[in-house]
Amino acid sequence: MKWVEEFKSFAIKGNVVDMGVGIIIGAAFGKIVSSFVADVIMPPLGLLIGGINFSDLAVTLKSAANGTAAVTLNYGKFVQTTVDFAIVAFAIFVVIKGINYLKRKEEAKQPEKQVVTEVAVLSEIRDILKEKR
Repeated sequence: MKWVEEFKSFAIKGNVVDMGVGIIIGAAFGKIVSSFVADVIMPPLGLLIGGINFSDLAVTLKSAANGTAAVTLNYGKFVQTTVDFAIVAFAIFVVIKGINYLKRKEEAKQPEKQVVTEVAVLSEIRDILKEKR
């Protein structure tokens, strides 16, 4: 029974729940970014380049024959996935930059902690030892 209680304690901790929520939101955000890249960014980019649909770009390594599908190297999908990654990475960078800014702002508001140096500690120990003699 102890194992079940230990697992329950672990699963209910705030960090685990926060991580789960973050993963779910991250997956949804990934879908939004993929749609944004595929449906909004790539079509005009393809039009500017000459009417190219990036997801269709591929090199045929072996043609279809006798009911077998063609073997293709789909580099257009790779380009699209790379753009997806760049947008997600930039969005995460902006969020982290904002969080760091807020942390610095919060730290500036807090009163400065008294810094105890080694010399001060050693002096205090010396004084205590002198008093005991």
